[in-house]
Amino acid sequence: MRILLVEDDRMLGDGLQAGLTQAGYAVDWLRDGEAAVAALGAESFAAVVLDLGLPKRDGLSVLQWLRGRHDATPVLILTARDQLEDKVRGLDLGADDYVLKPFDLDEISARLRALVRRAHGRPEPVLSLGDVELNPAARTVTRAGEAVELTAREFDLLHVLLENADRVLTRRTLEEQLYTWNDAVDSNALEVHVHHLRRKLGNDLIRTVRGVGYTASLRPPAA
Repeated sequence: MRILLVEDDRMLGDGLQAGLTQAGYAVDWLRDGEAAVAALGAESFAAVVLDLGLPKRDGLSVLQWLRGRHDATPVLILTARDQLEDKVRGLDLGADDYVLKPFDLDEISARLRALVRRAHGRPEPVLSLGDVELNPAARTVTRAGEAVELTAREFDLLHVLLENADRVLTRRTLEEQLYTWNDAVDSNALEVHVHHLRRKLGNDLIRTVRGVGYTASLRPPAA
């Protein structure tokens, strides 16, 4: 899952980016509010971790702009401000969750998983389709109860597809959710990962919709 981190403190931002990357997220890090608005207007992210005290445009302004364009991307506010009115205003402007500095990285990861889960209307912590189950917290996959070893990128692709089961996702949408701006992406990388997932999980789980993209679905193709 691709996360946009907006934090102007270099030491904190570096630690968050490294920690969330280790937790399995693809993290793009920006340091001011204007850059965040430009990025959110051009690309899609699974969630945003947003500091309030940003240069050029503060976090509440970024949040207000995002919700003003009816963008429901989950937003986790991360700030040192501990006054009640700041929390209330952030939540009233459309923030989904609120964490105060200092924080525990495991808590941030858990809250992000919960936000993404709720954004997809899914109360259960484990994703399943047919006999395949994916646990985002443990980063494990099983098929018919047996563990399946996936690479990090294969796991992330399967996660995105299962979060959007029965929806056709374009190549661009999938790449936006898998790769950061710093990743070098081969032109056929997505196809290779799909091929490997089919080999490990069966050919029926992921279907190619010619000229559009891919879908994780056990439904028969439309006539």
